[in-house]
Amino acid sequence: MTLLCEPMSQTERQLIQAVEQADTPQRLVQAVQALSQAQTQAAIPTLIAVLGYNNPGAALAAVDGLVQLGEVAVTPILQQLDGYNYGARAYATRALAAIADPRALEVLLQAAQFDFAPSVRRAACKGLGMLNWQQLAPEALLAAQTEAYQALLTIAQDPDWAIRYAAVVGLQALALKSGSEIRTPIAQQLETLLNTEQDLSVRSRIQLASQQLHPPTVRA
Repeated sequence: MTLLCEPMSQTERQLIQAVEQADTPQRLVQAVQALSQAQTQAAIPTLIAVLGYNNPGAALAAVDGLVQLGEVAVTPILQQLDGYNYGARAYATRALAAIADPRALEVLLQAAQFDFAPSVRRAACKGLGMLNWQQLAPEALLAAQTEAYQALLTIAQDPDWAIRYAAVVGLQALALKSGSEIRTPIAQQLETLLNTEQDLSVRSRIQLASQQLHPPTVRA
């Protein structure tokens, strides 16, 4: 896939080569950080490739670079999601969640509900609540938000407490970005979840979300 109409500059080529030729983990991290800071579209394929390297520091730097590039990185990330390397998928999902482009909705829905890797599911749950919904056409907005809400509500009853926690984070963020058609039922469901949740960490997170949606009334 061609990301640029103009030829790659010498500086861009050197930055990419530094990543490809790094011979120690630390040099790889430094090279990826430099490439990310350049904020050039030419870096996108290399940054995506780094997500699959066995180097968390480099992967996090690559995520930062992709997030800084923003919407232009979304299509390449979606097209190159790694079906075999769950670590790469988790980092890619984190990048998509932070960029918050609604073109990632279907991928995030699938990942949150069905990915076998808990790290991927947690990142996707949070991402579903963070999307920039205003970028959708008005006639598609409510249906898309409803789909995300229903998925997160189901996931909020997952056997894994950490995934339930992430689902609550997603529900809160979704509610705060939605109109009353979504916000009201989320607030109601959080009260129901609080009555059934046994894990203290998840209960605390539900309470925090409820407080954000139902701020205390200040009396004169």
